[in-house]
Amino acid sequence: MLGRPTIFFPLGLAILLALVTFWINLTVEQQGPKIDGSNRHDPDYIMNNFVNTQTDETGKLRYVLAATEMVHYPDDDSTVLQRPRFTQYTTNKPYTQIEALRGYVSSNGEEVELVDNVKVVRQAFEGKGEMQVLTEKLIILPNQDLVKTDSPVVIKQAPKTVITATGMIYDKKTQTVKLLHKVKVHYERPAVVKPKVAKPQNVKPVTSSQTTVKKSLKPAPVTEQQKQPPSKKKSRSKQ
Repeated sequence: MLGRPTIFFPLGLAILLALVTFWINLTVEQQGPKIDGSNRHDPDYIMNNFVNTQTDETGKLRYVLAATEMVHYPDDDSTVLQRPRFTQYTTNKPYTQIEALRGYVSSNGEEVELVDNVKVVRQAFEGKGEMQVLTEKLIILPNQDLVKTDSPVVIKQAPKTVITATGMIYDKKTQTVKLLHKVKVHYERPAVVKPKVAKPQNVKPVTSSQTTVKKSLKPAPVTEQQKQPPSKKKSRSKQ
């Protein structure tokens, strides 16, 4: 009876040490880097002069996303663009083009983020001038036809309207722009140009001397002596 505790004690200690060692190894494996490289942020492919075209159900062009370089990362399924250009089309409406220095595309392709020197250009249409939007960050939702930002923006509307604000939502379907905060508008009324009146050509003005000459050409009044008929003289015959 006295020998059983002596035998079980080292056996239990060995089992306890084995469990502790297993738990430590499991914890280190979960926290430490994997040796297969799956957690590294390295690109799996790179494309130059990248162009992606999207059409609707009828085959009409909806938008074109292009870039000088496209890099894809498998760890988070993200895409980085260099010099991206996004052009959005709508039937019977002007197209809108957006460009920037860098861009990012979400893993599902539903969101495109452009940063650094972002410029939006909406073409002129139906008597409205061209519109430009300048900002440093812009989020594009292609399937919703929305463009938005929470950064400061400068909007230039031809001919002479400048708007500054913080935050903007541009709806391509309704062609409307919603400004969120700190909106300031500078409008310059276009100058009214008066039409020029054409002067008559080859017409000389009448001078005072010519008027006097015309008056002098009028006949002089007839006197009473001039009105009487001339007298007849009798001739004498020679004998």
